[in-house]
Amino acid sequence: MRAVIRGFDRFLRRARGVFEFCDDPQCLLRLRLARTPRELHLPGRVIGKGEPMLELHLWNEHLPLPPVEGPDLAWGLRIGRMWMHSLHCVGQYVRSTPRLSRVRAIGGVTVLLFAGDHAGGVHLMRRSGFTVVPHRNPLGRFGEFWQNLYAWGLMWAFNPASVRGRRLTHLRQAEIWMAADEFLRRYGGGWVVFFLCDGGVECMVFCE
Repeated sequence: MRAVIRGFDRFLRRARGVFEFCDDPQCLLRLRLARTPRELHLPGRVIGKGEPMLELHLWNEHLPLPPVEGPDLAWGLRIGRMWMHSLHCVGQYVRSTPRLSRVRAIGGVTVLLFAGDHAGGVHLMRRSGFTVVPHRNPLGRFGEFWQNLYAWGLMWAFNPASVRGRRLTHLRQAEIWMAADEFLRRYGGGWVVFFLCDGGVECMVFCE
């Protein structure tokens, strides 16, 4: 069954135009060129419906497996590092790709934001610069059920430990958005370097 789900996911990615923009095994993201689904109200600006956007998709095969006993602090820190690294990979790619110069927004819909620690996931996205809003499926609860079922199936197929003890009904969809120029300001230049400070606390420095 896992092979069937993975095969269907590959088919769906090809059909929707989701593409891999790099071969970095530490990158957690794939991309898709799309149009904004509605008017987006972001800090200091409004982006109209139908504007060019770059949709972020999780690269499931690159997501590290959590420990057998469940996600812990070390695993969470690793995911955080890979997430920040991935955003910089996207920023470099957007800045160096002329056909993406008209993109006005970057983001999309995610269920993994709420698959674990709700507050922690939201905090990570907001700290990354994204505006986080609840997702409203146009088909209502019927659409939400099938959307969550597909997301749960992907999690089960690619990362079985992530659904251990977690009910389908507990999944929540959310949207993350950032204006493209703000994204490039944050992630289109230097890189983030992680190191251990005094006391073993992980610190983050942005390097031009």
